[in-house]
Amino acid sequence: MDVLDRPGLSGSWEEIWRSLAAVGIFDLDVVLDYVRWLDNATTAAKVGFFLEQHAEALMVDQAHLEALRAMRPSHAHYLDRKHRVAGRLMSDRNLIVPEEIVEQAWAEIP
Repeated sequence: MDVLDRPGLSGSWEEIWRSLAAVGIFDLDVVLDYVRWLDNATTAAKVGFFLEQHAEALMVDQAHLEALRAMRPSHAHYLDRKHRVAGRLMSDRNLIVPEEIVEQAWAEIP
């Protein structure tokens, strides 16, 4: 989940999303502990949004999503504060996410 906390040290958002989705299984209790340790509301929102998008495949339960929701920012933050682009406000996460990430537009490419 470091790539969600410090995306500038990794590839594009598509690469980040694809890499994390390829993991297959996460120890969600460890993920929550790590997000708490980071003490970064934006990262909590990013992790929550990612896990919500992949909840079925990663077998994410509502308790973990709710715990991350409780750590979210108090007002809207951009997914990438250095590259603020228009996007969709994910109000339950207080996170503005570019449309191509919300829709996972790269999945449409053959």
